[in-house]
Amino acid sequence: MPHDMGTFRVDVEIENPARPGERRALKSVLVDTGAELSWVPAEILESLGVERNNKWRFRQADGTILERWTGGVSVYVVGKRAADEVVFGEPGDLVLLGSRTLEGLNFRIEPVTKQLVDAGPAPAAAAA
Repeated sequence: MPHDMGTFRVDVEIENPARPGERRALKSVLVDTGAELSWVPAEILESLGVERNNKWRFRQADGTILERWTGGVSVYVVGKRAADEVVFGEPGDLVLLGSRTLEGLNFRIEPVTKQLVDAGPAPAAAAA
């Protein structure tokens, strides 16, 4: 299967907000704007004491339905931090940086250079 030329990878750190300062590094995480949530190996999240909060259902491209737990973490990428809910990935699941995390970090993808760049000012409601 040919590698998708539109994909790229970044290094990520994960932290349990209840245990500040204790982080786990994830090298070469696939940036996937088609995935809403970021997926992190369950053993990483468990080693940080992240609680399983919600069970989500996901539909794979072949129609298969998966159920996975999610939990709240701080995600660090390229010097920025965002609080987000991530998926407890099981063996065989891809490790992904999803669109919701990218939005929380205020990043957009520069397709030519395959880099994350600042998305610029976020929309805001006008003051009354």
